[in-house]
Amino acid sequence: MLDRIPLEAFRVFDAACRFMNFSRAGRELNITQAAVSHRIKGLEDQLGVPLFTRRGRNLALTAAGERLFQRVRATLEYLEESLEPFRGGAPEIISIAASGSVSHLWLGEHLRAFSIENPSVSVRLLTTDSPSELASETNDLVILYSTGEHPRWDLGLLMKETLVPVASPTYLEARGLAAASLTADDIAGLDLIDYERFNAHWVSFRQWFNRIPHPPKRRIVNPRFSFTTYFMAIDAAVRGDGIALGSIGLITQHLQQGRLVAVGRDRVETGFGYYLGMPRYRTVSAEAMKLHQRLLATEG
Repeated sequence: MLDRIPLEAFRVFDAACRFMNFSRAGRELNITQAAVSHRIKGLEDQLGVPLFTRRGRNLALTAAGERLFQRVRATLEYLEESLEPFRGGAPEIISIAASGSVSHLWLGEHLRAFSIENPSVSVRLLTTDSPSELASETNDLVILYSTGEHPRWDLGLLMKETLVPVASPTYLEARGLAAASLTADDIAGLDLIDYERFNAHWVSFRQWFNRIPHPPKRRIVNPRFSFTTYFMAIDAAVRGDGIALGSIGLITQHLQQGRLVAVGRDRVETGFGYYLGMPRYRTVSAEAMKLHQRLLATEG
């Protein structure tokens, strides 16, 4: 049906709805009142429903007209917004993609600082755990969980992945526990907070216990809490619900500000890390380069 309706008819319909007056709509569009009426009549004929009720000079939308107006207005607003980057004087927009845990726990604060330093630059953050969306070359920059190699992205290390159990001081104090003295057996018997492994390379508590030099002798039971996202597991640990597996680079702020403390003495380096990527076969803007350099300067 759309191929039989001139797109101009929707602009005319939108103006008529906003003004509820064909003459004023025509003045905005630089066409005559008769042209507006003709466009509206043609649109009604194509759709097979009346869009306006006419009582003398007064107009009102029918139920069908109201539904169409809401959709046309939303579509035109979306198109208007989409054209902003192509207008002269429009702010530069940098698109960066990262997983939910990286966005929530680490990247957000760095983007805020960059925005304050560069008020004329806009940053669009795509938060997704989908590998295909993260690696889409429509993004200017991307943060990938990787060993440092990718066929389409040049990667620079932001932080290695080092995993250690963490808990809030209030959780430990309430149970009379000294964080540094806890053994793997002690930790395995506490309230473990885990997350679902959507990536085969992610390490949760069961894999972590198997990788430390002296795994616990006790049978590892199911975690007390299990979340679909890693950052929700960390938030639960901050609230004092139990012990989570902390990726040190991602939770540095929580550790520095005392909201979380490392538990026990075992650490596991997984061989993976978080890497900042720049497209290998496309040149990015000077502003994106500036953000790239700033994030790499925070390497931990």
